Amino acid sequence: MHSYDSSQPVRLSVDCMGGDHGPSVTLPACRAFLAAHPQAELLLVGRPEALADAAAWPRCTIVAASEVVTMDDPVEVALRRKKDSSMRVAIQQLKATDGAPAAAQVCVSAGNTGALMAVARYLLKTLDGIDRPAIATVMPNQTGRYTTVLDLGANVDCTAEHLLQFALMGSALVAAVEGREEPSVGLLNIGEEVIKGSETIKRAGELLRDAGAAGLLNFHGNVEGNDIFKGTTDLVVCDGFVGNVALKTSEGLATMISTMLREEFGRSPLSKAAALLALPVLKRFKHRLDHRRFNGAALLGLRGLVFKSHGSADAFAFEQALNRAYDAARNRLLDRVHDRIIATLQATPAQVDGDAGDKGPQTASQAA
Repeated sequence: MHSYDSSQPVRLSVDCMGGDHGPSVTLPACRAFLAAHPQAELLLVGRPEALADAAAWPRCTIVAASEVVTMDDPVEVALRRKKDSSMRVAIQQLKATDGAPAAAQVCVSAGNTGALMAVARYLLKTLDGIDRPAIATVMPNQTGRYTTVLDLGANVDCTAEHLLQFALMGSALVAAVEGREEPSVGLLNIGEEVIKGSETIKRAGELLRDAGAAGLLNFHGNVEGNDIFKGTTDLVVCDGFVGNVALKTSEGLATMISTMLREEFGRSPLSKAAALLALPVLKRFKHRLDHRRFNGAALLGLRGLVFKSHGSADAFAFEQALNRAYDAARNRLLDRVHDRIIATLQATPAQVDGDAGDKGPQTASQAA
């Protein structure tokens, strides 16, 4: 366990140009975040003219970057052509240079998911024993707690060995952050039976059962999509394609339900009166379903702490991503989780290494 010196500020590097909205969202979010966190400092990365309004803010430093990675830029463009992008410069703040410590402890970006993962992987490198980093975040469930899900968009094509690595990293995350030493793990599938699913999923199930039998993780078995919201397991593992679809589907469903409720309660004077009576319940319901509250996903497996905000996040949602990143850095999440990952991988059979030769940028989801 790593202690945190509360007298020291937490410095966040923020890609202010990334996402669908850029500074029109990131700057108001940063200002609200600073007001709520007197111990925080921000490095605002982007084009100086776009960040001019923040030049006089306290506890802020503007870091110039002349380029922007757009939401539809290919990974190759972000890696090889836009070497002075706000995304890349923001991530570089996590690296120690010339014997000096890193300028920031955590980086936050709402930019292109595939580009963010590829650039972060290139600059920061991965932990020993990890082939591909993964994106993990929490989703609310009906127990009143959260289900951690990964991968949510970093890796479209995964081997069974990658899914086993995701389970190990996710277990470490839940154990470190939520204090559950043996979090239960479910493998997302089209049915609970071991004979169901693709060959990759079947093989992953075998590896997870073997790891469970060896005491390396607490494998529950196959779970289905509705189990995420039932809270059947603490952690749900899937590839990035499936995870991203599940995440966006759940966000869309929550928005649709809220919209339908407003429409139905507004149909007549009687229903409007009923809405007034039900207002406290409706507000609590909306709060529980508001996906913006859960914005901010950790990129696990890197030698640096990077958080991904939803690309379409508004100022409130982006502030939540800043909050999560701040809490992660303040509680030494990087050290705690990575120490546990390394310890777990050292006790794991060699098959966990997966495709050890996979060192180049992976195919990644651009959807988030």
